[in-house]
Amino acid sequence: MWIDDEDQLHRLIHRLTGIERYALDTEFHRERTYYPKLALLQFATATEVALVDPLAVDVRALAAVFAGPAEAVLHAAQQDLDVLQHACGAAPANLYDTQLAAGFLGYGTPSLSALVHGELRITVAKGDRLTDWLHRPLTPAQQAYAAADVAHLLQLRDVIDRQLGALGRQAWAYEAVAELRSRQSAGSAPEDAWTRLKDARSLKPRGRGVARAVAAWRERRAMAVDQPVRQILPDLAVLGIAQKVPTSIGELARCRGVDERHTRGSIGRELLEAVAAGSADDVAVPATEGEDLDRHLRPAVTLVSAWIADLARRQRIDTSLLATRADLIALLRGEPGARLADGWRSELIGDGVQRLLAGAAALTFDGERGLRLIDCNAP
Repeated sequence: MWIDDEDQLHRLIHRLTGIERYALDTEFHRERTYYPKLALLQFATATEVALVDPLAVDVRALAAVFAGPAEAVLHAAQQDLDVLQHACGAAPANLYDTQLAAGFLGYGTPSLSALVHGELRITVAKGDRLTDWLHRPLTPAQQAYAAADVAHLLQLRDVIDRQLGALGRQAWAYEAVAELRSRQSAGSAPEDAWTRLKDARSLKPRGRGVARAVAAWRERRAMAVDQPVRQILPDLAVLGIAQKVPTSIGELARCRGVDERHTRGSIGRELLEAVAAGSADDVAVPATEGEDLDRHLRPAVTLVSAWIADLARRQRIDTSLLATRADLIALLRGEPGARLADGWRSELIGDGVQRLLAGAAALTFDGERGLRLIDCNAP
């Protein structure tokens, strides 16, 4: 069903608010904008598949569905949640991510087509992955390809969840989905944008201050005009300005990567103001992950990471779900709220890591190309 008028949309909303669950996916572009541009929403229930055209209807009305108790089933939901939050002002409060849940069955971030084939033995027809979803009208082939992204999600969710139940891992998957929901908003503070610049760490302290101020200006400007940051000012120009620290339009024009449009009118003035503000700050090189960890504990990161990878393989759990490097460092630092210090991760890993650090346990090869945690007091 193609939905491109408000009456059709509201009838769909009425149907969705009266059921227990629905499948959901989005198509979007962001090549020419700062914020993702929603191009299509796909919904599926037990009886229908609906494609909603956000270029023709006000999709903010869907917030009523997302706020309701119905479970939204998505695959690789992170970007979809960010897109929905921006376009609709809301994202599903109750959701299930089939990619995330499949990680507890040994899959490593599988594509939807791979998962549908692996679990349902259904081969999804390939489409044009790089199609222009904003062009209208969409062809029948495009609509069929979009519909396929939600057509099997409800069945897939049930197959995965039954297997998780047999393994006693349903609660683990629900906890991981709750973690995903809590971190749905993408993006970071403009003041942190400079840390994503290649070679930013090689700048001198004053230059890092300029890079931080100019990159923050670029980020805010991109948000205001909804354009990609590199169209506002390329990375090369941010680094060139940070190295030269210009104080006049003439000096700004001679910075590498800066062209005429960056020196005209208010843009040139704003850039020089950012340079002046940033040059007054000496900014330290940001610490890399684990760099500020007690040096006596740093060898434990490599040792325990090897054990975690082996444990994930044997338990058939995606390693990134079991523990990331950041999770391990947080535990070693004793940070409040460290994920490995509580719940199922603590049972599988956290307690063992604490015993290793206390010298009460050790790692040994088990003779089967694996690692085994042993009690140091055992005979």
